[in-house]
Amino acid sequence: MALKVRPASECQLDMVALGECMIRLSPPGHGRIEFTNTMEVWVGGGEYNVAYALARLGLRTGWVGGLVDNPVGKIIINHARSAGMDTAHAVNMKFDGVGREARIGLNFTEVGTGVRGSVTMYDRGHSATSKMKPGDVDWATLFKKRGVRWLHTGGIMASLSPTTRQLVAEAVKAAHEAGTVVSYDLNFRSKLWSSKDAIATTRPLIPYIDCLIGNEEDFQKVLGYEVEGVDIDKGDIDTTAFKKMVERVVKDFPNIKVVGTTLRSVKSGLINDWSAIMWHDGKFYDGIKFAGLEIEDRVGGGDGFASGFAYGFLTGMTPQECVNLGVAHGALLQTTRGDTSQITLEELQHVAGGGSARIKR
Repeated sequence: MALKVRPASECQLDMVALGECMIRLSPPGHGRIEFTNTMEVWVGGGEYNVAYALARLGLRTGWVGGLVDNPVGKIIINHARSAGMDTAHAVNMKFDGVGREARIGLNFTEVGTGVRGSVTMYDRGHSATSKMKPGDVDWATLFKKRGVRWLHTGGIMASLSPTTRQLVAEAVKAAHEAGTVVSYDLNFRSKLWSSKDAIATTRPLIPYIDCLIGNEEDFQKVLGYEVEGVDIDKGDIDTTAFKKMVERVVKDFPNIKVVGTTLRSVKSGLINDWSAIMWHDGKFYDGIKFAGLEIEDRVGGGDGFASGFAYGFLTGMTPQECVNLGVAHGALLQTTRGDTSQITLEELQHVAGGGSARIKR
């Protein structure tokens, strides 16, 4: 069954992302958190990153998440507005002065190098987004009155609290009923919940989802599907094994129209093999391959893939072009610091089309 996207003329927004947006603090370069006296400030969140990237590529996007009415919350609003994102349906909470009731989540991220991998330390408890609950967002106005072509959410949002799990279920059902495409990034985070809880929460959502996104660990930990013959800790890229796993998923859930799976083999903190495969309408498509990809910052690569292939579907491209855009965008995103895309449409089209890194003068 092919993916059907609502015409742009029927909707005010091409994509809306539902998820937490945080402030990321990183030591410059490859420094350690405990020794730094300077922190870089970045904005990002798994779902937010996708909508932000699409806004940079020229689409009409919005973000729904929790905010606090203080200067840290304003960092996120300013960042979203700089790309033209719609934040009208974000839930803004009053700041109590100390963050007991609600705060903006933080994450401290070290960018690894050599044999030392990147590390993220969360400081996101009691965040505004984690306090969101069913009824906080007027989905009927968003999906039916205003019109949205694509909703993107995922496992990070669902893992934050019992009420965000209910909110995600409310959102995907409302989007599905409105004819909006729903994509869900499985995005397993062991620091936020267990595999058992992830599976119990996610499987009931699948009937309302059109596109599933994730790597080998995500499908194993969030849906319970083993990738036979592959050691996920080693990150060996064997598309045959992944395709067999995807075939089991779409057989069990025939409503799924697209499955995107990123493929990463870690050679060192800054050298990875990078690619992806995509299943659509009964056929697999292998993405372009980047062997020995040199990385500046790997955080957000999967979100880059999701936004790249969503851009393809939203603009009427072929499935092969969609997966190539996803792989290329993920690769490009990892060449810059921070979680969110700094990539232009021209750069994306150049790399997805096989262009080189030859200097431009």
